[in-house]
Amino acid sequence: MNPEVNVTGGQLPRQEIEAYLAHGCKSYPGRQIQRMDIAVDGEYVDIHYYLADEPFERIRRITGYLVGDMRHWNNAKRAEETDRKKHSVL
Repeated sequence: MNPEVNVTGGQLPRQEIEAYLAHGCKSYPGRQIQRMDIAVDGEYVDIHYYLADEPFERIRRITGYLVGDMRHWNNAKRAEETDRKKHSVL
């Protein structure tokens, strides 16, 4: 993990930047930090973490079942999906 780090308004020691990265990893477990912006304002800092997108699968309700996709359906279930009445959204 080598996220891009942008420091504005001053300079920070590398050790302090690494501490802020460690804090971000602890605050967002399981997420990857792509970029971190640090705005220095005297004795205060504002930190903004940019996290990597997480892939997700769309789930929808079809013929009474919650499904992500229909790749594993047999022919009868595919025919049931084809014959169903599709409602429009107003």
